[in-house]
Amino acid sequence: MKFETKVIQPGHKPAAVHDAVVVPIFQSSTYHFASVGVHNGYEYSRSGNPTRTALENVLASLEEASACVAFSSGMAATDAILSVLVPGDEVVAARNLYSGTLRLFESIYGPRQIKFVYVDGNDPETFRKVLTSRTRMIWLETPTNPQLQVFDIPALAAVAKAGKVPLVVDNTFASPYLQRPLALGADVIIHSTTKYISGHNDVVGGAVLTNDAWWTEKMRFFQNTAGAVPGPMDCYLTLRGIKTLPLRMRQHCENAQAIAEFLHAHPKVSHVYYPGLPSHPDHALARRQMSGFGGMVSFDIKGGKIAAQAFFDKMKVMHFAESLGGVESLACHPQTMSHAVLTEPERIAAGITENMVRLSIGIEHPEDLIEDVRQALG
Repeated sequence: MKFETKVIQPGHKPAAVHDAVVVPIFQSSTYHFASVGVHNGYEYSRSGNPTRTALENVLASLEEASACVAFSSGMAATDAILSVLVPGDEVVAARNLYSGTLRLFESIYGPRQIKFVYVDGNDPETFRKVLTSRTRMIWLETPTNPQLQVFDIPALAAVAKAGKVPLVVDNTFASPYLQRPLALGADVIIHSTTKYISGHNDVVGGAVLTNDAWWTEKMRFFQNTAGAVPGPMDCYLTLRGIKTLPLRMRQHCENAQAIAEFLHAHPKVSHVYYPGLPSHPDHALARRQMSGFGGMVSFDIKGGKIAAQAFFDKMKVMHFAESLGGVESLACHPQTMSHAVLTEPERIAAGITENMVRLSIGIEHPEDLIEDVRQALG
């Protein structure tokens, strides 16, 4: 079954619920038992909910995974993966990560005696060199937030396999439409479904996907025990958003490419971060590994923070707001927004400057978006 069909066919059988074509919202906290110890698959909605099951089935199909475990946010999903660690364990991670992930690493798991080793650059050999007998996983985002760095998933999967550790890939920026890490050798995928998967800036969620039975068992146990689960309405909204994922991603990519090319030629822009540009150092890798270059574009504006502030103040179509991946175009100042939790030395090490602007390009008409960027830069 093709991807565009999978997003419409969620595995829900209409005859099961009054022939409803759309997955119903099962707004129930508990379920009837037929007899002592006998129920119809559901007992309590923290443990399982039919609307959530439908969402998990769709996401598993799209990522070519045997299992998907849904959570109330991307950070809850991240916490679930890290929950398998014990004091003394180490995680090897790419330095370019979402700051919320870094905060969870260092502020919550660091004090629990979990060590995080950060790798600069994307050379697989650099990752191999820092693996030790205490390493329990390799963690990366690709493309990264906000520099849009791309990692070679098959090459890093080979490093992980040789080191006998799992490779965890945050696939949020690409979405399963553009990139499927499990098919490329990864062991675990994490998503903030808040972003491209739901796609409408109206729901928060997360998911962990895998083909490994051990990981599935651990994630299911954490989901039920910790209880950070999405409500049925959240699952319904995410399912509704998924149905247009292919259409949206194609327009996101087309618009982002046009914006990136415009910025690349603009005299007030010193650098553009977008893997769809031939000038991007990972352009060839992105072309090989992804079916499109995504809807995120970052750039450095000449004139420092004052110039960046002037850009945000003058926007008329794009919204100056957090988050990304929705149909509306958003502009973000990483230094004070998405990566504000980092210390100044950490931001410098990550290459996040005061004049960096991150754009989440929506699906508006590209001419209107380009004109908005043009006048804001003016």
